[in-house]
Amino acid sequence: MTEINLREHYPEIYKTDTIITVPDEVAALMREYDRKEAAYRRRTYYHHAQYSLDRGDGIEYEAVFLSVSPEEIYERKVTMEQLHAAIATLPDKQAKRLNAYYFMGMSKAEIARAEGVSRSQVTRSIELALASLEKFLKKL
Repeated sequence: MTEINLREHYPEIYKTDTIITVPDEVAALMREYDRKEAAYRRRTYYHHAQYSLDRGDGIEYEAVFLSVSPEEIYERKVTMEQLHAAIATLPDKQAKRLNAYYFMGMSKAEIARAEGVSRSQVTRSIELALASLEKFLKKL
């Protein structure tokens, strides 16, 4: 068992010394956390990284979320409509396999197992679907 002073770890909460006894594992974790926190502060000082992404002044919001113009929104909508129209022209099995692979994130082996067919059949079906989509979209 190890004695720690809570004022050293939580100075904003404990204004006076408050000594408690904790298991050695807890004390070791708290020392490790303090070392990592000090290392982080040294790195941010050394690399002049004074701004944090959780700072709250909007810097990170502007960097991460770019504003999209109405023209870009319209282009995306038209593109998605064209993609859906192209997928609608595919045979049912190809459309389902394409959807499962690209949109649902299933592997080709998982799709083959679910349908009870070989992986090569699923691979060939997806390749044919992509070729058909390419031909359809080039016509537009």
